[in-house]
Amino acid sequence: MKTYIVGGAVRDELLNLPVQDRDYVVVGSTPEEMLAGGFRPVGKDFPVFLHPKSNAEYALARTERKTAPGYSGFAFHAAPDVTLEEDLARRDLTINAMARGEDGTLIDPHDGQKDLQARLFRHVGPAFVEDPVRILRVARFAARFTDFSVAPETQALMRAMVDNGEVDALVPERVWQELAKGLLETQPSRMFAVLRDCGALKCLLPELDRLFGVPQRAEYHPEIDTGIHVMMVVDTAARRAHALPVRFAALLHDLGKGTTPPDEWPRHIAHETRSVKLVETVCTRLKVPAECRDLALLAARYHGDIHRAAELRADTILRLIEKSDALRRPQRFEQLLEACAADFNGRLGWEEKPYVAADRLRQALTVVQAVPAGEIAKACDDPAQIPQRIHAARVAALAAIAAAVKETG
Repeated sequence: MKTYIVGGAVRDELLNLPVQDRDYVVVGSTPEEMLAGGFRPVGKDFPVFLHPKSNAEYALARTERKTAPGYSGFAFHAAPDVTLEEDLARRDLTINAMARGEDGTLIDPHDGQKDLQARLFRHVGPAFVEDPVRILRVARFAARFTDFSVAPETQALMRAMVDNGEVDALVPERVWQELAKGLLETQPSRMFAVLRDCGALKCLLPELDRLFGVPQRAEYHPEIDTGIHVMMVVDTAARRAHALPVRFAALLHDLGKGTTPPDEWPRHIAHETRSVKLVETVCTRLKVPAECRDLALLAARYHGDIHRAAELRADTILRLIEKSDALRRPQRFEQLLEACAADFNGRLGWEEKPYVAADRLRQALTVVQAVPAGEIAKACDDPAQIPQRIHAARVAALAAIAAAVKETG
């Protein structure tokens, strides 16, 4: 029995990057032998075990054979006679198909080290086309390793997979899982560029794909179309290390502009309403978690109002605070402001421009929170009048602050 470190740990070590997790392949062993050594089984489709002390994953060397369309249509074979080279041959990219032996020897049968030096994503072999998840993985790696490019022959295979309908077999949960990971990488826009270049974006997120080629409003750099703007917004959210819900909201906030008739360009009348419906469609189709879905809906519905915070009346600001449930969920309201700030700054030359609207709305929320609702309720003789009294007090407090700001300039 021999054990090798494989995959991402070897790749990241050669790139002088921190190694987060180490995965191992065991050659020449059986499930019974692993269990006898105290390893705990975790794999359902193929033998994967957790080390009894470190909890690292140890997988028996295996081969795989395509049996049906889609990413789950595989038959796996794990046995003591499966070699390390056979196991590495089933992997996606050459940079992920390297191993290091217990004595430190590097095993690199597919020139992964050479492709690392060339900053190239290249598939290991023709079996790459059998698993559509690999398209998503390549796109996600592009968002992480921002100076890498996709090899032309790999790009051709990915487009063939899209043309052959392999991407259509992906289940929503897996698509969301990979998109979420990619959104959390260094430069998420590169993920969507790879997906768009091979035609997969049109299949997976047609609502987003439609934004490319749609012009922005004249005052917002019309030479940068809405799709490019959205990519800048997502990268701004990533650069500021915002959480996944903020990045997802940044991605979907402008979907409605993709449905504006060309004869109305560059105007986008009432696009927020259309954006909300499209966000609902996307989130339902991909089974997006509630935390991400709810923030994306708020950003689509209210980002225009938030941008115009300085122009809003006190009662409109209060309605915005109430509709977004900011009093009960101030942390989510802060994330909403972060998404809107990314939208504001995701434009040429606006990267560091102060986003005054967010500061004003933070102040407005503080003012509303300070209104003594309990005391107002106690002083009210008619319980039916309590909501109106509290509402009036909050509007008055906001109006007073607005007047003070206006007076001081």
